[in-house]
Amino acid sequence: MKKINWKYIKVGYFLLAAFLIILFASRSSFLYPCNNWNDANSYFSVGKALFNGKVPYRDVFDQKGMYLYFFYGLAYLVSHTTFAGVFLMEVILATFDIAGICKILKLFVKEKTALILTPMVLAVSFASYSFYWGGCAEEVCLPFIIWGLYFSLAYFKNDYPDKEMPKRTLFIGGLLAGMVANIKFTSLGFFFAWMMCVAFSFLVKKNFFGAVKACLIFLAGMLIPFVPWFIYFAIHNALYYWYWGYVWVNVFAYSNLNNEGPSLFERIYILAKILYWLIIQNFGYFVFIIPGVLAFFFGKGKKILERFNILALCFFLFIGIYIGGLQLPYYALPLSVFAVLGFALLGRIIEWILKKTGMVFLKKSAVLVTLSFLSIVVSTCFIYFTSMNTPFMKEKREDMFLYKFKEIVEQEENPTLLNISCLDAGLYTVCDIVPTCQWFQTQTVIMETVLGEQERYIREGLISFIIARDEYPQAIWERYELVAQEPWYHEGTEFTYYLFKRKE
Repeated sequence: MKKINWKYIKVGYFLLAAFLIILFASRSSFLYPCNNWNDANSYFSVGKALFNGKVPYRDVFDQKGMYLYFFYGLAYLVSHTTFAGVFLMEVILATFDIAGICKILKLFVKEKTALILTPMVLAVSFASYSFYWGGCAEEVCLPFIIWGLYFSLAYFKNDYPDKEMPKRTLFIGGLLAGMVANIKFTSLGFFFAWMMCVAFSFLVKKNFFGAVKACLIFLAGMLIPFVPWFIYFAIHNALYYWYWGYVWVNVFAYSNLNNEGPSLFERIYILAKILYWLIIQNFGYFVFIIPGVLAFFFGKGKKILERFNILALCFFLFIGIYIGGLQLPYYALPLSVFAVLGFALLGRIIEWILKKTGMVFLKKSAVLVTLSFLSIVVSTCFIYFTSMNTPFMKEKREDMFLYKFKEIVEQEENPTLLNISCLDAGLYTVCDIVPTCQWFQTQTVIMETVLGEQERYIREGLISFIIARDEYPQAIWERYELVAQEPWYHEGTEFTYYLFKRKE
């Protein structure tokens, strides 16, 4: 009975830590007036469209994976006009993050030490610049990568080379990879390294067929998350659009992975510069990643393949994300999973000091509970004082252009909307409007197609309202009139949003 109660207490602890961390870190939280990040609103709009009978990529275009839209669609069911459902989604995902982090820490330190340190690991990640405004695809991928890291580290630490990785673990690893593949596949480099090192564990014992079998089991697990979407797109005669919108556009239209890209040496130089600036911008978790990875690699008692494994995981995750040559702040968030190694190092140092000084106060349950909740307090305070999001708490909804435009749009019965000159500004969300056209927002890929189709919508007067940022085609004046305009400030730059209404 005591074990069951202790299990529930830990789950409650993880939930509380996740709730408070997301509460302060993410603009999806009710402490903020709204989450006005255009990417997150785009995911919300596509998820909304999915749950209203639209087919992603074909009927409404965005280029992320289907589980991202599915999760956002579930969030839409919780609240049609706010990010309350997204906040709930983030809390659930963060709970799995924390549970995985604790499991990793327990590989290297005592359980009590792990419980105390766990919230801090997530806090340094979510207070960082790469967390951005909350709700990014990388954040949704994070629990799958964290648990993948746990299974990899646990195998090479505890079982290799005496035992082969269990088939169940191989299959679960494949499932985790399949989920990431259907959210944002740039993080798949991590699971390439994951399976590569497992295959090496067979090959070093000259078990070639074992390596092949292990790869097949992994791939079988990876295939499972694809099955529902294969069926979905097949039923809607849209398999091509799934490939085109998610694979072709990202690989050939969005990145520079083509013959016209930089040379090998130029690309290495670019990657080195990217890593340098990532460390500067996200120093809060790299200060743990760098010593943690180095201590793990050079630490005593490590097996050769165990050392190689951690380097491979780091290297291929980074390469998978940045090999395309593009970089945005939130791309780096998956790298923060390796901060757990720095906290493991910190935990071992603390335990060594306690042992040397003869301090055994952690054995008392009351002290453990106190320090654990103090850890949550420290974590939330760290986020509050260091996150770039917290100043946005002071904003008022009534002062924001979104809610001023909302009052105008909602005066019309069953309004339709087109978002031009930028990604989804959030008006679809606050007005509960389902996108009615494929190019419902201005994408940064395949621009000529996007702009041409959007101008056609405008010329033909297919949409009742149009929201534009800074610029708009002159053809808009033929069928529309300007009904509102509002300034918006972002990172020192002033933008102007315009709202047009179709003429009677």
